Amino acid sequence: MTTDRTAMTFSLELSDEQQELRDWVHGFAEQTIRPAAREWDEREETPWPIIQEAAKIGLYSFETLATFWADDTGLSLPIANEELFWGDGGIGMAIFGTTLAVAGIFAAGTPDQVAEWVPQCYGDADDPKVAAFCSSEPGAGSDVAAMRTRAVYDEATDEWVLNGQKAWATNGGIANVHVVQAVVDPVLGSRGQAAFVVPPGTKGLESPSKIRKHGLRASHTADVFLDDARVPGTCLLGGKEKLDERLARAREGGKSSAQAAMKTFELSRPTVGAQAVGIARAAYETALEYAQQRETFGRPIIENQSIAFTLADMRMEIDAARLLVWRAAWLGRNGGFTAGEGSMSKLKAGRVATWATERAIQILGGNGYTREFPVERMHRDAKIYDIFEGTEQIQQLVVARAISGRHIA
Repeated sequence: MTTDRTAMTFSLELSDEQQELRDWVHGFAEQTIRPAAREWDEREETPWPIIQEAAKIGLYSFETLATFWADDTGLSLPIANEELFWGDGGIGMAIFGTTLAVAGIFAAGTPDQVAEWVPQCYGDADDPKVAAFCSSEPGAGSDVAAMRTRAVYDEATDEWVLNGQKAWATNGGIANVHVVQAVVDPVLGSRGQAAFVVPPGTKGLESPSKIRKHGLRASHTADVFLDDARVPGTCLLGGKEKLDERLARAREGGKSSAQAAMKTFELSRPTVGAQAVGIARAAYETALEYAQQRETFGRPIIENQSIAFTLADMRMEIDAARLLVWRAAWLGRNGGFTAGEGSMSKLKAGRVATWATERAIQILGGNGYTREFPVERMHRDAKIYDIFEGTEQIQQLVVARAISGRHIA
């Protein structure tokens, strides 16, 4: 038997373009984000000057995101996110939070809707904007079928009327564009939902106050209230004809394509995992440098086996998490997931981030527990990766269902 050896080539080496991307984003994170990280964490405010700097160099723009997405390997988005969040989790989320809304528009929108709304999510370098994806509710987070926000079509005016409350929305209330997931047919559960763009200045959308958080404090998070908020019929992502066809199939008992919220989360899980890897790597590198410089009993503490072994484990776990993220990102662009690989990557990366940042605090000792050193902030930032965009337990459920072929509750 003969084989074509060229078809068996395997490499984990990044392309020249991917290496340049990594170095470019790393440079911005090192020179612009890190020096400002502590200030904006303490202020608990959106770092508009940093977002504008990112826009000025082209890092914060639809064109750059499209370039990332054009990478057939799927690795550009994770590479960029790891470096951004290596700089700082809160500022990284302030810069990249808009992408979740953009992913929602991509997942469900028509080409015309993408062209119209995505640029408005970003604004421009002179006047940058942000966008918000509003799916979670006070009683419907991981359980999207419990969603209560309603959208009712007013045929006389060709408008959709939205009512309800959204929770934990990144950029909620300060966004130029809100992408809102709502129920159009309560009988169909999660299959009776649709996504809507709420344009700037829409009456009936309010967000009276932001949520003060444990971590990611430079990223704005808020509840969003919709009180008879009217949006044009063209703001239904995908269009009414497509929605009516999908609802008809669902009512007849046929299979329906994944609804927009789940599509968005599927697209984003490896990227979110990469963010967690970036935070974990930052904590590891801080702890490694500290252990090489800090002396006790006349020698650097890294010469103590317990410290050295902990650092070795940290490096190993971070590398393992990154490989899962890269695999999931590649599969997402080349054939799709078969065993919950997207959830695996997010689950593992979140666990590693919380564990590695805790170990970093331990290595720094008392210094690690103070705000004079960044690892306590990294630890606070890391914890959310066990929770948002599907809790640790939800990711386990996705993987368990995928590998068993059974509906595990």
